[in-house]
Amino acid sequence: MGHRRAKLTVFGRRLVAERVEVEGWSIAKAAEAAGVSRQTATKWVHRFRADGLAGLEDHSSAPRRMPRALPAEQVQRVIEARMTLRLGPHRLAPILGMPRSTIGEVLRRHGLSRLRDLDRASGIPIRYVRERPGELLHIDVKKLGRIPDGGGHRFRGRLGTPTSGAGYDVVHVAVDDATRVAFVAVRDDERGPTCARFLVEAAAWFARRGVRIERVMTDNARNYVDSRAFAEAVHSIGAKHKLTRPRRPQTNGKAERFIQTMLAEWAYARLYPTNDARLNALPPWLDHYNHNRPHSALEGKAPMQVLVSNVSGNHS
Repeated sequence: MGHRRAKLTVFGRRLVAERVEVEGWSIAKAAEAAGVSRQTATKWVHRFRADGLAGLEDHSSAPRRMPRALPAEQVQRVIEARMTLRLGPHRLAPILGMPRSTIGEVLRRHGLSRLRDLDRASGIPIRYVRERPGELLHIDVKKLGRIPDGGGHRFRGRLGTPTSGAGYDVVHVAVDDATRVAFVAVRDDERGPTCARFLVEAAAWFARRGVRIERVMTDNARNYVDSRAFAEAVHSIGAKHKLTRPRRPQTNGKAERFIQTMLAEWAYARLYPTNDARLNALPPWLDHYNHNRPHSALEGKAPMQVLVSNVSGNHS
């Protein structure tokens, strides 16, 4: 698996492999441009030759067989004891007759390590989903460094990329909680008036699809909390403003998760020669995300399929 100090991401490995296989570079030259050893470059080139792009992904370091792994029955005992007794590893260890480190690892793997993330009555992890479109709209922003003409360091390598000082594009995103349908716009900044205009545009976009926004959730950034323009925008669309819990970005997790998907499948999905090329690729990708991309949380349906069903009264 990749580690914190690894010099090559999947995209860097692809760049090395394509320079060798497509552009005819020597392995030594490609390795030097990427700042890695010749042995490392050779490994990724060989994997690319054998398995294509899939060969450039990190391979799991987990062993194929784990004869000393904790039996499933004991894992279930730990989970049931945690939900029933609501005790931590130190107090569960003598009750279950198991090491507290083992109990702690089981709880961590199953998302049960913090009691505050559980429902008080049932002990079940909290995973909320709103029932109808528009009931809650998650809003967030992501800053992306602009790509200089000729490509950034992913395209040309760090040694061949000048410092351009091109600034940033600010990607504003709005994600409907119930359906995961997303509206995205790229702006020059994330100041309060800009965020306000984006909210009004998002509300109008959803309204054209039969959805009225009832609540808007943001983090506690000043451009949302202290901006009079943003407060007026929320009032103008007839919605209420909800804030995430301080230092708890998981509360706005659907926007956070969408941003990660957007970065992986659009912003960093391939090598763009210019910033305009990346921006021009955003609308087609977003259309694919909303209309065609299966979503695991929606039972394999695309977000727009769920929105249309709900607006039409065909609740699934």
